[in-house]
Amino acid sequence: MPALTRVTRNPVLAGGYDPVARAVHWLVAGLAVIVVAFGWAIPEAPRGTESRALLLVLHRSIGLTILGLMLFRALWRARHAPPPLPAELRGLEVALARATHLILYVLFLAMPISGYINTAASGHSVDFFMIGVIPPMIAENDRLAQFALAAHLVGQYLLYLFVALHVAAALMHAVVRRNAVLDRMLPSRRGRSANA
Repeated sequence: MPALTRVTRNPVLAGGYDPVARAVHWLVAGLAVIVVAFGWAIPEAPRGTESRALLLVLHRSIGLTILGLMLFRALWRARHAPPPLPAELRGLEVALARATHLILYVLFLAMPISGYINTAASGHSVDFFMIGVIPPMIAENDRLAQFALAAHLVGQYLLYLFVALHVAAALMHAVVRRNAVLDRMLPSRRGRSANA
């Protein structure tokens, strides 16, 4: 299978993900940490206060930014195939890696969408970083708003789980298996390739 070709056979593919894919990956990862931190802080802020309003603006704005980045990333991925995995990976490992990546894509799209639906169905617009307002694009619907909120709250735990699995697998490949799986996404590949 071409996807399982050993990374060292093709110097172009051996270079890992292209710079755009790597940049978007790490930007989304960083924004995800920030949006989660704001999400955890929102319940602690008293209702009707400026601090809570600011947290909501930042949480929603970063969430929509992640949505835009993930849509871009999905389109980019469709036109730029990922580098092949090392040949020593077994079929089950490859299948689990692909399934985890797919689930992460779905979750990173579903979380901001469910957050927006909750806001819009509650009759609120989204203040995007205080530079523009995104009006509700769906009719006010309390039942839909509650369903979207429930999906958003449950989805966060699924996201934590699969991000943890993703990070654990990357570390396992880097520390235990000592193969090139993690290197494919790390920045500054030139320096590490020269040392390899």
